Amino acid sequence: MYDVMPPRSAVWQHIEDTAANVFATYGYAEARLPAVEKTELFVRGVGETTSVVEKEMYTFFDRNERSLSLRPEGTASVVRAYIETGAYATEAIAKYWYRGPMFRYERPQKGRQRQFYQIGAELLGVESPYADAEVIAMMDQLIGALELENVKLEINSIGCPKCRPSFNEKLIAYLKSVENDLCSDCTRRLERNPLRVFDCKNEGCQEILAKAPLISSGWCEECSAHFSTVKNALDSLNVSYVVNERIVRGLDYYMRTAFEFTTDQLGAQNAISAGGRYDGLVRDLGGPEVAGVGFAMGIERLVLLLEAQGKAQPPAQDIIYCAVLGEAALEKALPIIQQLRSDCVRVEWDFASKSLKAQMRRADKLGAESVIILGDDEIAKGMAQVRNMRTKTQAEVRLSDLPMHFVNIGG
Repeated sequence: MYDVMPPRSAVWQHIEDTAANVFATYGYAEARLPAVEKTELFVRGVGETTSVVEKEMYTFFDRNERSLSLRPEGTASVVRAYIETGAYATEAIAKYWYRGPMFRYERPQKGRQRQFYQIGAELLGVESPYADAEVIAMMDQLIGALELENVKLEINSIGCPKCRPSFNEKLIAYLKSVENDLCSDCTRRLERNPLRVFDCKNEGCQEILAKAPLISSGWCEECSAHFSTVKNALDSLNVSYVVNERIVRGLDYYMRTAFEFTTDQLGAQNAISAGGRYDGLVRDLGGPEVAGVGFAMGIERLVLLLEAQGKAQPPAQDIIYCAVLGEAALEKALPIIQQLRSDCVRVEWDFASKSLKAQMRRADKLGAESVIILGDDEIAKGMAQVRNMRTKTQAEVRLSDLPMHFVNIGG
């Protein structure tokens, strides 16, 4: 766990603001969720055989002996809130996005911490494969808005409760034939949730899984048609993708469409965003039969990728510096500074009457566009000296005209 301090925090704000703007164009509203939930929510929603629930959650008992957990992911919390607020009864289609810290007790790797931050989006109430495509396109648009390069979209279909059991039988038969060569985690999951073995990062297991049956061989007619429509819709939306049949997602609630946005610039931890369809989750958490599709992205990985590509500088903000010389000037400066800030202009000053040379040095260090110079002579004339730090020119401006002089600088 670590701190995010300026100037790096400005990159985080840039990512969050860009995401909020993109999501708004698709009609998504922000949901603010608690960091602590009942442990049962994640056991039921994420899945008791997942590595998240088995060994990565921060779980504890409160004073009333209730088992609570720091949330390891956001989708289950969104669905829990969707059910508890009764939104399913009033919103035929519900669109939410969220941001905030998640917690997993895992060995930290590049772009991963035990407290990490995610931005996610969930679309509830639509079974259509066009919903899958639109959610993917929204993430693709965000990547474009952040001007990220070398990001690849990989998609797959992991079937549904109707066709997955028969595929699981074929997969189990294959895995049993090589069981002695599998790691202990894969051996344990073989019977309980065989698809989960595809999440294994063990190199030996990955070599074995390369020869495992392909999940497309087990798709039912509906799953095949659903995936075909998703691909056609992505083609229509000009969203490039590759099919990767080894993508299964690490949480139990996924079905049919699964996808990842990956990069080759972050080492082994190559996914920056991932998601898919989860039509049974609302029902499993005590709600009605409602379809769902969504994704989450790791802010830390986006920051690392922006830094790797030299794009970690958010848009510059114009700064006005007010150099105050003397107590009389201070009294005049305060209301001027306040008025400019009310007009959404960023104004900096030193809270004291230091030498002009010292104040100009600080203005230069801050990257100020202009400096307002106020001293006894200026006050006596009702004027201020305004120095343009880029052109190195200087002009007199009436004190009463200062707010209008900078009116075009504010947001």
